[in-house]
Amino acid sequence: MARSMSLHVGLNSVDPAHYDGWDGQLTACEFDANDMRAIAEALGYDESTTLLTADGTADAIIGEIERAAGSLGAGDLFFVSYSGHGGQVQDRDNEGETDRSDETWVAYDRQIVDDELYVLWGKFAEGVRVVVLSDSCHSGTVLRDLGQQVPNPVADRETAAAQSPRYRAMPWDVVVSTYRAHKDLYDGIQEATPDSPQDDVSARVLLISGCQDEQLSSDGMSNGLFTENLLDVWDKGGWDRGGYQEFAEAIRSQMPAEQQPNYYAVGARDPEFEARKPFTP
Repeated sequence: MARSMSLHVGLNSVDPAHYDGWDGQLTACEFDANDMRAIAEALGYDESTTLLTADGTADAIIGEIERAAGSLGAGDLFFVSYSGHGGQVQDRDNEGETDRSDETWVAYDRQIVDDELYVLWGKFAEGVRVVVLSDSCHSGTVLRDLGQQVPNPVADRETAAAQSPRYRAMPWDVVVSTYRAHKDLYDGIQEATPDSPQDDVSARVLLISGCQDEQLSSDGMSNGLFTENLLDVWDKGGWDRGGYQEFAEAIRSQMPAEQQPNYYAVGARDPEFEARKPFTP
């Protein structure tokens, strides 16, 4: 019988000691994580883990993904949700990124670079099915708009405090200052990963992210905008109109033009998996 595990990360703030004094305050990320865990529990997952704010360190997130990779086999399911800021570091391994940057999840104590995530997906056995929801700004070309759309946390403090909604993206000056302060760390992470780690993924990994490349994901009062619409479409498990692609399209169809979720997959093809009712073990 197939096994199922899930991991749900929600960060309403980060450690200013690593992020040049920026605490990354958000409102709804912990709510998102708890609501995603509720989906897994309602579907009878064998095991679910939640990491909220200060518990959402890079080592904790990576460790839980590695633990799942060591536990699951062909036909098993791993469901990961991340709600928090997306960030970027300079691309040091010449992957051909158009914006010369690698995207990140902004964990509590440091950023997790997308290269690290691809290496983690590569640790899952062939035939394992992985679903990732990322309610964050975690897209390849968002760097072009960060400086214009996200208020500077110091120079525009009053604007940032009054802004509604808040965006789940590191402000541009924090992107730069954090990378400069920890350049050796982030360069070392990239140098330690393969040139094209996604080529080494033999599991099937599906991602539904909160926005398109050039857009930003919005925070909210009780959920992020993406998660709010996902929950509405999911309808407490009442969704019955197809698999993952249809599910992602239904979410996208009811979201504003300035925030359109993205769907893509890496690893071995698995049409039967993609056609299943989302999140179903």
